[in-house]
Amino acid sequence: MSDPKQRQIRFNAFDMNCVAHQSSGLWRHPRDRSRHYNDLSYWTELAETLERGAFDGVFIADVLGTYDVYGGTDEAALSTASQVPVNDPILLVSAMAAVTEHLGFGITAGTAYEHPYPFARRISTLDHLTKGRIGWNVVTGYLPSAARNMGQTDQLGHDDRYDVADEYLEVLYKLWEGSWEDDAVVEDRETGVFTDPSKVHPIGHHGKHFDVPGIHLSEPSVQRSPVIYQAGASPRGIRFAAENAEAVFVGAPTLPQLAATVRKIRDALAAAGRDRYAARVYTLLTIITDETDEAAQAKYRDYASYASELGALVLNSGWTGVDLSQYDLDEPLGNIESNAIQSTAANLSAATGEDGANWTVRDIAKHTAIGGLGPVAVGSGATIAAQLVDIQEQTDVDGFNLAYAVSPGTWEDVIEFVVPELRARGVYPDGYQDGSLRHKLHGRGDRLPEEHRGASFRIASDAVVG
Repeated sequence: MSDPKQRQIRFNAFDMNCVAHQSSGLWRHPRDRSRHYNDLSYWTELAETLERGAFDGVFIADVLGTYDVYGGTDEAALSTASQVPVNDPILLVSAMAAVTEHLGFGITAGTAYEHPYPFARRISTLDHLTKGRIGWNVVTGYLPSAARNMGQTDQLGHDDRYDVADEYLEVLYKLWEGSWEDDAVVEDRETGVFTDPSKVHPIGHHGKHFDVPGIHLSEPSVQRSPVIYQAGASPRGIRFAAENAEAVFVGAPTLPQLAATVRKIRDALAAAGRDRYAARVYTLLTIITDETDEAAQAKYRDYASYASELGALVLNSGWTGVDLSQYDLDEPLGNIESNAIQSTAANLSAATGEDGANWTVRDIAKHTAIGGLGPVAVGSGATIAAQLVDIQEQTDVDGFNLAYAVSPGTWEDVIEFVVPELRARGVYPDGYQDGSLRHKLHGRGDRLPEEHRGASFRIASDAVVG
């Protein structure tokens, strides 16, 4: 694997098939086009923009429920467009792939609410249509409203959800890696045989949660298994990532905390028998930039004037599980008996460098209304570039998962002001190398490497592919 001290900085765009995503109220800003999330041209133009900036990919988040902790209903979520309305992310990919050649697509889909058998076919279809540019962000679910609408009373316990996900991945690896041999499709026009049946194998899976006896419905795609993305810093989440992930999304309020999280992930990869750099690690960040520091600060103040405190509290209530509607906006956080709120306040205080001792509920809203719980960097292209280089050197991250204040303007600004500065420092790619998303990220070919968990499910004739 590559020497971590010589690797370049990498960017992903962090989006969602909805309005505003994590920047509450910013859909009202005249520069924001996220209201057009249900217009296909919004997505195709965004894809072209990101490819022009040599982004690794667009990472599209998703939820299957509403943020209804605030006030005990989803009324505030609806009124502030807090990740509702929200559309399916998978259906965007074909159109974005059609107007790009290299951009990768990280699609979020959960393991709790769809059987792995049809999901395997849908991902294989996209891997075929994109010529191997598909990644899957594996999530286990966290909104109780999603569980209720799928006929359950609540989410499973945290670690139990990962146990289900482990078997879910086992089924998928068997389908993607172990059902069809590479040369199963023969297309013999003389005999009329399209597929050699002896080279297509039922997977015969009978587990605790799933029974899948048959064959995969799709012939092998470029990558077979998509690039596996994962976000989760709990001990159980890190163990899951160490066994499966090829890209990991993290977030931390301070550089020492970020460095510690990255180190835990690298250590876990090594403990799982993989290279310490077998997974690219991207940290959450929102960048507000312009020609000068002063112009960037003015832009940030302008964006902040459109922010919705109510929308931010809706999202925070969902993230922490605490109904913040019970408290006055000027209620001191010290009066709220919640470890989740105290932890959020401590992290935000550390991230902003402000003394959070006297923070109120309003302060939580103010500091998360742009970019959610991730840090916000404000400055000229040169200032931001220097910060990014410093973050990578201090924490060992591979790159940044860039959330937006306004879409697509935030990413357009990064491409105009920050990317040239990074390239001038020799730490940002001038373009893409050929090949699949997996090869672009790791340079080791289109297929899973031998030491990856999924490779163990290959049939014998495919054991040398990778």
